[in-house]
This record gives sequence, structure tokens and C-alpha cells, in this order.
Amino acid sequence: MRPDEEAEIQAIIKKVRRIELKTRGLVTGGIAGRYHSSFKGEGLDFEDLREYQHGDEVRAIDWNVTARIGTPFIKNFSEEREMSVFLLVDVSDSMDFGSVALSKRELAAEIAAVFAFSAIQNRDKVGLILFSGDVNLCLPPRRGAGQGLRIIREILHQRSQSPLTNASHALRSLTNVARRRSLAILISDFLFELRSESLRSAGARHDLVAVQVSDPAERELPAVGWLRLRDPETGLHREVNTSDRALRQAYATERRRWQDEVEVFFRRHSVDLIKAGTEGDYLPALHSFFRRRVATRN
Repeated sequence: MRPDEEAEIQAIIKKVRRIELKTRGLVTGGIAGRYHSSFKGEGLDFEDLREYQHGDEVRAIDWNVTARIGTPFIKNFSEEREMSVFLLVDVSDSMDFGSVALSKRELAAEIAAVFAFSAIQNRDKVGLILFSGDVNLCLPPRRGAGQGLRIIREILHQRSQSPLTNASHALRSLTNVARRRSLAILISDFLFELRSESLRSAGARHDLVAVQVSDPAERELPAVGWLRLRDPETGLHREVNTSDRALRQAYATERRRWQDEVEVFFRRHSVDLIKAGTEGDYLPALHSFFRRRVATRN
């Protein structure tokens, strides 16, 4: 093994340990409970309604339906089944960018780990689909801390296999692999063409949630003079003068327009969107998402 390869492996191991310690602390500190409230309920799944029969529990009566129909009906429940969680994570070259403490890839690994360890603590299985231009890796859903650690390691280690990102292959892979309705977390910067067909198909069968990771230097160009910028998706380079105020304003306007398009796209397909930046704490965004989910369930 070359010294540079060994150094890279040691760096990944160090990052895996840091992410594990941080995210496990968040999960045991309450995130796992919010995950359960948002996706699992109270241990029983609502199955159907049936007419009240002598001997049934009075507290099981659905008073709204009873008042509407005029005949007592009760809610019928079945034991809650385990849920499979699939993490679909973008590992294209653009995810390696970071101008502050973390790269977008590292942030994606942290957020994926929060969902993975929350699921594992709730006895759910977790799978992983990594994608760039195509599907890089597909891990079948499993339980256990070892699966969580492998998920972190693979997100940090896997590299893009194609210059242009395409999430459609990952969404189709999800549809083929997950036979039962599952929770699917799609994590990416979404710096590629968003396509309705694959998202609509996956969203019809699964509970799909999008997580957008970004960096402050992407959202607003810093005024630092001439920069040679490289498009990680195409490899093209361009020199720009970031001291030009008009250029920075034009960039900011275009960025806001693009961001609006992303948000409208997911809203149109009824997919929740969580936004997280490399410069800040993503916990408030996760808590807000969980609160919305609990309110929707109730």
C-alpha cells in the first residue's frame, strides 16, 4: 500500500470515529425518540374500521365516524411492523466541496448517520444506495451498529464513477430493491437536472424525504478577487473576478432562482425538503422536520 493510500484510509477512519461519536450522542440525546414519533407511532398500526361488537373496548370507538354514520365503529389496529430505511446519498465530485469546517460529503455522512442510528435504535433495518452518474453501491437493509459504521465509511470512501450526476438510477434501484413501503432519505446538493418521472414513481411507493446540503461559498460568492472556478460535474474551468459587485449580485440572483426551482420541484411532488449547510448546526432543521411530521400524523 502506498503511503498516500494509507494516509487516506487513516483519515477516513478518523472521520468515521468522529461522526459516530457525534451522531450517537445526538441519537441517545433524543433524536431517536423524535424519529419514532415521526415514523413509528405508538407501537400499533391502524388497519381498518369495523362495527362495534359486544365485548369490544369502548375506548377503541371512533366517535367521529360513529357520529357521521349513526352506528358505533371501532378502530382496528395491528402490531407495528419493523420499517426499512434506505439512505440514498450523492457521492459525486461536487459533494467534496467545503469552504468551512466540513465538506458537503462529510455533512451528508453525519446526517445519514443520524437517521441510520435512530433507525437501528428503533430496531429498524437500514440500507444504503450511493450514486453519482450511476449507482456506485447498494447495501441491503440490515440492523446493528456495524451497519451504521459501514454506512458512514462507504459515504466517505466512495468516489464518483461518472462526471454527470443522475439520481434517477438510485431512485429506480430503490423501487427494485425495496418491495415493501420504506422510508427513503435522499441526500444531495441537487446540482443536477431534477427529473420528475423517477421521483414520482419512488414517491408513490415509499415515504420519500429530501435533504439538501450546501456550502456558504456556493450560496454567495466571496469578494476575494480573481478566482479560477471548476465545475466538478463537467470539469470545465472559468476565471471570474469576485471583486466585481455586479457579478456577485448576478450570481446571487441566479442562485436564488435555482434554489426556488429546487424547492418548488419537491413541493410539487409532495416530498419534504430539509436544508442543511456546512457552516451551521443542522439539528434545528431536523427538529423542525420531525415536528412537522408528528403534526401531520396527529
